[in-house]
Amino acid sequence: MKILVTGATGKLGTKVVEALLKSIPASELAVSVRNPEKAEGLRARGVEVRQGDFDQPQSLDTAFKGIDRLLIISADGDNETRIMQHSNAVQAAERAGVKFIAYTSLANATESKNLMAPPHVATEAAIIKTGIPYSFLRNNWYFENEIGSIQGAVAGAPWVTSAGEGKVGWALQQDYADAAAAVLVGNGHENTVYELSGPLLTQEELASALGIVLGKKIPVHQVNDEKYAEIMKGLGLPDFVIPIVVGIQESIRNGSLEVESKDLEKVLNRPVTPINEALTQLVNQISKTN
Repeated sequence: MKILVTGATGKLGTKVVEALLKSIPASELAVSVRNPEKAEGLRARGVEVRQGDFDQPQSLDTAFKGIDRLLIISADGDNETRIMQHSNAVQAAERAGVKFIAYTSLANATESKNLMAPPHVATEAAIIKTGIPYSFLRNNWYFENEIGSIQGAVAGAPWVTSAGEGKVGWALQQDYADAAAAVLVGNGHENTVYELSGPLLTQEELASALGIVLGKKIPVHQVNDEKYAEIMKGLGLPDFVIPIVVGIQESIRNGSLEVESKDLEKVLNRPVTPINEALTQLVNQISKTN
């Protein structure tokens, strides 16, 4: 059996590859990357490195050839670009005769009001249309998405949010990566939809947990979207990013990530990394980079 991971040099992809290498020989793993030079370390370990670019469908025909199980990691970019890129990947998988597709989707994708949902809705539909057995890994939210706020809290800043009482199912990228690897090497995952999520928490609960890890109280400033945009601009975020981060706060406030599920523990066959342990890891990473 040959497994292929797309986007294997990205943050999530790197972790998925490492998780897979703990359970299968390198000879059974291939990666598809836009820039193969970035994957030389994997090649040296016996992983087959293939050039594949979601913007160039013909490159994907070569990259996916002879692959049994494929993980499509959702690309970055605006919604329109992502829909086109993901469509290219799904069509190439169908042409290549791939036997199983796992795809990193978004919490409650088909019902979601989240501004990032449209590419996931389109991609899930495209995969179903091929008739290829699939597993949709509907990842909730990464703790790593909050690195900026965690860094601020470490430095003494308050936790600023416009998400109100909206709850989020944060978990470490490593937990999501381990789940993806488990689905790729395991049995019985055909035509499944997994809502992968940690325990649901509000911003206050997350800031409180971080305060325990840091040994200090972290004040939470709930602001409106306009004020949040102003603060983000003041922190130096580029203009094009500001509507996105504000939109994420709004969609959290409106409950788009409030999806209660034990699927992550079920797929992992272990508990999700506890919040204090997850936050300690991130705080330690921040202190190493400072």
